[in-house]
Amino acid sequence: MKVDLDKLLETVVETRGSDLHIAVGRPPVIRLHGRLRSLNLPNLTPEDTIELVRSFAPRENLDEMEQVGTSDFAIPFRDKARFRCSIFKERGYYGAALRLIPNQLLNLKAIGLPDAVINLLLRPRGLILVTGPTGSGKTTTLASMIDYLNENYDKHIITIEDPIEYHHPHKKSVVMQREIGRDVSGFSEALRRALRQDPDVVLMGEMRDTETIATAITAAETGHLVFGTLHTTGAARTVDRIIDSFPHEQQEQIRTQLSVSIVAVISQVLMPKADGKGRVAAFEILINTSAVENHIRKKETFKIPSVIQTSKKLGMQRLDDHLAELVAAGQITREVAYEYSLSAADLAIKLGEPAPGQGT
Repeated sequence: MKVDLDKLLETVVETRGSDLHIAVGRPPVIRLHGRLRSLNLPNLTPEDTIELVRSFAPRENLDEMEQVGTSDFAIPFRDKARFRCSIFKERGYYGAALRLIPNQLLNLKAIGLPDAVINLLLRPRGLILVTGPTGSGKTTTLASMIDYLNENYDKHIITIEDPIEYHHPHKKSVVMQREIGRDVSGFSEALRRALRQDPDVVLMGEMRDTETIATAITAAETGHLVFGTLHTTGAARTVDRIIDSFPHEQQEQIRTQLSVSIVAVISQVLMPKADGKGRVAAFEILINTSAVENHIRKKETFKIPSVIQTSKKLGMQRLDDHLAELVAAGQITREVAYEYSLSAADLAIKLGEPAPGQGT
């Protein structure tokens, strides 16, 4: 069977899907509004997947996949979009997952971020973290933040990505985008070098190891605005995750550094809308204050949720509060809210009903 990759990618774009999955033994699959949908095509054979993968993967990425089993890169699709691609071996066959990267970035208000967060982008230094599970829209949120700065302020912005997903043309700012494996060997090396290139803003695609995290914190302390991502949900959990990633003898120093360098943690989830037409984001927002700084330094991160709860006027919000608001507005169902909540019992109180499994 001849499978037309262009038609598959066109289908993803036109249906506003988020991902395309290619695997032996079933038809191509699109993730649409968070759910997997098989296309009305025959099951793919090993020959089909080999042909499909070879039709879009650069030679060096095919070589890397053959050597280590997987390879990541991005490709353009006409003038409509880009796709972040991961090609891999599974059971000896070729497989692929392609994530849609729209050409048009949403503005920060369209994403759902409050003005208090937008104002944080004007800080001269510090660490802003966007966190959440895979597929929660972290990359899009960060790209929209960079685009906002690029559109409105004269900054020197350096991004470090694996791979480069959104392309940022120079506007008021100068934007230099460095890709891991193509322009520089690794995140920690790229960040260390970036600090010698007169940046105002540095974006880290992902803070993957303690060396990168430590360098990012030092950069935030020494006069740079640094953006990074982590695969955590919830602000307090993010702080704990950073500190716990270091050896015990370093944790006290990191705790002190983090308490003064962190500007905000924006934790997000992306959920299907109640009407089944698209997805909507919910956010937990932590902004550093003297109270938050004290709790981090004194190993009292368990008190951070109550600070968020009582600091709504500063722009902070609990994830479960935002979920309850989205339920009340009819944007998501109760079932979806419970699925993504940090505490089902707390969410039930906000919704004025018994927690799931407790009955009436």
